[in-house]
Amino acid sequence: MSKFVPVLLSGLTIVSAPSYSESELDTYRSFTGFTGLVNTSNAEVLETGYWDIGYNNMLDNYTKSYVDGHNFVFSAGLFEGLEVSGLIASSTMHDNTFIPPAEGEELQTRDLSFNAKYQIPFIPKDWFNLSVGSKDIGGAANNYETHFVVASKEWRNFRFSLGASRSKHETGMMNGAFGGIEWMPLDWLAFQVEYDAEAINSAARVVIPKEWLFDLGELSLTSRFYSSTDFTDDDIFWGINFKAPFSKLAQSSKSKIEAAPKPIVSSRPEQRNFKPVEKAATDTQADRNSHDKTAKASGHELERKDLNKLARELRNTLIADGFESVRVGFNSQPTIIVSLENATFNNNEIDALGLAIGRVTEVFSGTSAKFILELQNHGISMMALSGDVASYERFLKDNVEPNINVKMGSRASIAGVTWVGLENANQRFLKPRVTISPEVNSTHATEFGVLDYSLALKADVNLPLWKGAGFNLTAQTVVSESDDFKEKKIFDDLSEDNGVRSAFLYQTYQLPWGIYNQTKVGFFREFHKYKGIINETAWVSPNGSHKFTNTYGYFEYQDFNSDRDYHTLDYQYYWAERDLSFHVTGGKFWRKDKGVKVETRFWFGDSYVAVYGENTNAKVAGVAINIPLSKRKNMNVTKYGQIKGTSSWRHQIGTRIGDSHNKLVYQQAYQPRLPVTLNKTFFNQGRNSVDYVYSNLSRLRNAYLTYK
Repeated sequence: MSKFVPVLLSGLTIVSAPSYSESELDTYRSFTGFTGLVNTSNAEVLETGYWDIGYNNMLDNYTKSYVDGHNFVFSAGLFEGLEVSGLIASSTMHDNTFIPPAEGEELQTRDLSFNAKYQIPFIPKDWFNLSVGSKDIGGAANNYETHFVVASKEWRNFRFSLGASRSKHETGMMNGAFGGIEWMPLDWLAFQVEYDAEAINSAARVVIPKEWLFDLGELSLTSRFYSSTDFTDDDIFWGINFKAPFSKLAQSSKSKIEAAPKPIVSSRPEQRNFKPVEKAATDTQADRNSHDKTAKASGHELERKDLNKLARELRNTLIADGFESVRVGFNSQPTIIVSLENATFNNNEIDALGLAIGRVTEVFSGTSAKFILELQNHGISMMALSGDVASYERFLKDNVEPNINVKMGSRASIAGVTWVGLENANQRFLKPRVTISPEVNSTHATEFGVLDYSLALKADVNLPLWKGAGFNLTAQTVVSESDDFKEKKIFDDLSEDNGVRSAFLYQTYQLPWGIYNQTKVGFFREFHKYKGIINETAWVSPNGSHKFTNTYGYFEYQDFNSDRDYHTLDYQYYWAERDLSFHVTGGKFWRKDKGVKVETRFWFGDSYVAVYGENTNAKVAGVAINIPLSKRKNMNVTKYGQIKGTSSWRHQIGTRIGDSHNKLVYQQAYQPRLPVTLNKTFFNQGRNSVDYVYSNLSRLRNAYLTYK
């Protein structure tokens, strides 16, 4: 055993007393895909809600030697203590590895591996951290399979790590006891030395802070400048990493709200814990409170003419904010009733709720008024919020817990309501909405290249027609392809095509007992051209957390006499407190494969990372990322329509597991991807629920303070 391990043990003994450093030390990604040093891991993990993408040129060549090559690593902190990563290792970028190497040359490496590390909870932070991890999980050829346990202890600006591992590396790397020391004398500089069970390695890291990068993220540069290994001709290898949060909204939406000064009787679930939210804008400006202050005089009483004046002001303000189908009414209590549709906050309906309720509070500030807000979609009532202005005003000003109630579906009936404005004014119908997004088909780490792709630019034109109904046209044009996706090449059949992809009419109904039904009829293209019909029927639980969806599609080929169909049943549960959704889909899929697909989505703001598994014709495991490609608030809809980016763009990478080979699997457990579905168009990507609103109260507040 190297003398490095006894020295490290001595160091750990010296610092075994509790450490009280002012702040936690920074973490970095190793060359092998984990939070760690160079070849070894420490017990730290990537922060929850952060992603890291890295590249380094130290290729582990079939575990036999270290050569100049390519490593691409994507890491994500999915929840507290869990870090996952995917690593592509390749000798070259585009060479065909089916072609035998020339005489004297080595076989090329090209491998895709999945890695995970979990930090054990319940250990006091001032003791040490302990983690377990595995590399190259599943897959057909586990060349880099490694399992380890490691402990880390911070002392001043040092971090000491010691662990044990087992691996298949012929070099002996990570196959035995390992350890490392990290020294961070400056915020932007770190030195690392490790023993990886085979050799001693030293590295230096320089960090470019996020303040220098427009607060987008943190860039780190790494140089491994020394190694005692006998399995490489080069001592120096280098790497670069970029780390950033999936969404800054993920932190603000989970902020803590202070308890109300006295108990409030509410029908909503038990209060959640939040962290403080910073205001996103200044207090309400005086010019936004230009309405008659005398209307809010003694006893907070409002006469009918004052209510009418304020209601009209509220309606005009909401229309100016970009809301559609705006109706505002009041009764003598007074209760303010608002019904509207969200047309601009396309990433998340909760932002629309936050701005709208904030406007009600702003206009009726200082009164004893109550409010009921109903959010609609295509004229269908999806959710209603009620409360009183005084309580919500304290929430906006002082971050004190508001007294609100949330109800799925339509609002309760209110008697004696006087409506202001014309009912049919500001309707959403017959105004086209154009959504621009990329469409990508790709392969990763195959024998033909590290990345092959076909990229198209897609436009979805949606025209609302009447309540619950609309027409959608999707067309695309190919903008770029790698050589292997071009005509008569190996992936030609999988490439994107130019032209119309779909054109269909859809009609959605809201039925009793939480049942929704949507039918689409028209033209669909999935490699071949079809005329078809797709029907979705969903049941949503009273609080919105559970959802069952039955989907059936029937299609007839346009070019020859034949047909095909698919039929699936999907269950979804949304765990709002953890921002997790669980999905199970089973049945007969598009390519006539039968089986089941399970998926867990880890939400961060309006983005998510999904881990999924499929078992139909083959067993497949993979990771997907879904992100919005648009601003939080899009342009208002004009009489000519609206142009926006997509609210959910998804890309995934999967690999076959449990087999002796790793042949590509294409469109397994697949259903046609359409821009209009119940889940995407009406259910806020599956997040519409009572608990979701209560768990994101701070985001309601943030939306108003940002856009008031």
